[in-house]
Amino acid sequence: MLFSRRLALGLAMAGALALPAFAEGPTEIDLFFPVPVDGKLARDMSTLIKDFNDTHPDIKATAVYTGSYDDTLIKTRAAIKAGKPPSAVIMSANFLLDMQIESELTNLDALIAADGTTKEKFLGQFFPALHGNAVIDRSVYGVPFHNSTPLLYINAEHAKEAGLDPSKPPQTWAEVTDWAKKLTKRDGDKVTRWGIAIPCAYDYCGWMMETLTMSNGGRYYNEEFGGEVYYDTPSMLGALTWWSDLVAKHKVHPPGPQPGPAVSTSFISGNASMMMLSTGSLTFVRDNAKFSYKVAFIPRNVRNAVPIGGASLIVPAGLKADKQKAAWTLIKWMTSPEKSGWWSRATGYFAPNMAAYKTPDMVEFLNKNPDAKTAVEQLDVAKPWFATYKTVPVRKTLEDEVQLVLNGKKQPKDALVAAQKAADELLKPYNAETTLKLP
Repeated sequence: MLFSRRLALGLAMAGALALPAFAEGPTEIDLFFPVPVDGKLARDMSTLIKDFNDTHPDIKATAVYTGSYDDTLIKTRAAIKAGKPPSAVIMSANFLLDMQIESELTNLDALIAADGTTKEKFLGQFFPALHGNAVIDRSVYGVPFHNSTPLLYINAEHAKEAGLDPSKPPQTWAEVTDWAKKLTKRDGDKVTRWGIAIPCAYDYCGWMMETLTMSNGGRYYNEEFGGEVYYDTPSMLGALTWWSDLVAKHKVHPPGPQPGPAVSTSFISGNASMMMLSTGSLTFVRDNAKFSYKVAFIPRNVRNAVPIGGASLIVPAGLKADKQKAAWTLIKWMTSPEKSGWWSRATGYFAPNMAAYKTPDMVEFLNKNPDAKTAVEQLDVAKPWFATYKTVPVRKTLEDEVQLVLNGKKQPKDALVAAQKAADELLKPYNAETTLKLP
């Protein structure tokens, strides 16, 4: 009896040893992603991640929607602080400097070197204009994923109706003002169609102020150092005054701050004949406009210049090696020429990987949709997106004041003086530890 039990046990153990060992499951990673513009981006992201998982059985990526760019920063920081960082994040490109200052990012140099390449060769895949928001202190901290420049959108039918040629869009602020006057329609004192609309809500407003300031010859911030912004300057004063004049003096722009979705809806519905908006909204306009339209460079007052917008892929600090490696695999796949091109065609963002534009699918797409070329052509005059210590609160000091101006509650000069004072106070601790910390 005892022998039988021992025999049975021995046979069972032998059988167990003969069975193949259970393979470890795939490495599970989360990707935080925002939806900062109009359209079906969330659905497109689901398609993209399913494709990745289907072709990478050793990794299981889960896309987690995290709201706006600002919301995504907040949630990423909370996860890092809790010791549970996501493996990768599509992060607003101008937040990288602040995150690097706070030791919240993984330096990607070692991962690049492990692939047997150099930083220079790796970054060489991407348009040079994007490097400024990806490289900090000569190290790579972000990989460009979906990027944008602001564009001028024009309702071509409204333009023709007003005796304007949409194939020759306005190139200067003076011409924009003239076009907006001719495009605006009124019924007595009531405006029934606005000549132009420019978004001003948190995040978008700061970007548009940088856009207008740059095209007025100025700089929003010190590109070499995160402790200085240039709000109280002639170039920004001229920019804000022109924007204010469109509202209060010329009455061709809706009063008060306008969120991005409200601006695009107004354009799509025919209630605004022109708008300044991200190229990231281009697919939404293309899919929903029931009229012919044109896109053009942002007009200048002093020079042609625009800021880069959009997001980079980052690897947060604090990850275990297996998740870091899996995240790097996902990032390289998402930024490859083929996937970069697919994402551009789906969303309207331009593809950061230059080789994407040589793929057959992209060549065919651009032949059918030449409007998608404008943002890429504008890269010749594009510069980095404002990036400072405490980027969001520093940006909001300006946005709060600009909104007061557009509401008619404050004059541009007074607003910019107040914004500069508030920003300088926020930047003071960083300056105390850097520029003002003397031997």
